[in-house]
Amino acid sequence: MDYLLDTHVLLWSIYENDKLTKTAHAILMDGNCGKFVSITSLWEIAIKNRIGKLPLPGGLSEVFAETETLGYGLVGIDQQHLEVYAKLPLLHRDPFDGLIIATALIENMTIITTDENIHKYDVSWVW
Repeated sequence: MDYLLDTHVLLWSIYENDKLTKTAHAILMDGNCGKFVSITSLWEIAIKNRIGKLPLPGGLSEVFAETETLGYGLVGIDQQHLEVYAKLPLLHRDPFDGLIIATALIENMTIITTDENIHKYDVSWVW
């Protein structure tokens, strides 16, 4: 099975591992499943870091390096992802969450998230 990390899960896996549930931690340590990060999450982190809302000890470069070190694959955004995003019901207005949901749907992935807003959608998730 393939998993898509929500943005906060990516950050917690790098900086605050103790915030992860046992289930999330077990998945991230499992070498038999794919773990992926959407470029959407990295874009969100870059924006929040730039405006001072998310200070990063080692900057954005460290997040990219740790993503690679932890063995997380990167998933891009293409026309298909955007078309699914555009058709999602407006249960939540966060565009980053919407793109993560669309990515999970298109790529047939389960989202690792604690975000209650993502839980409102018909998408596979675990926490």
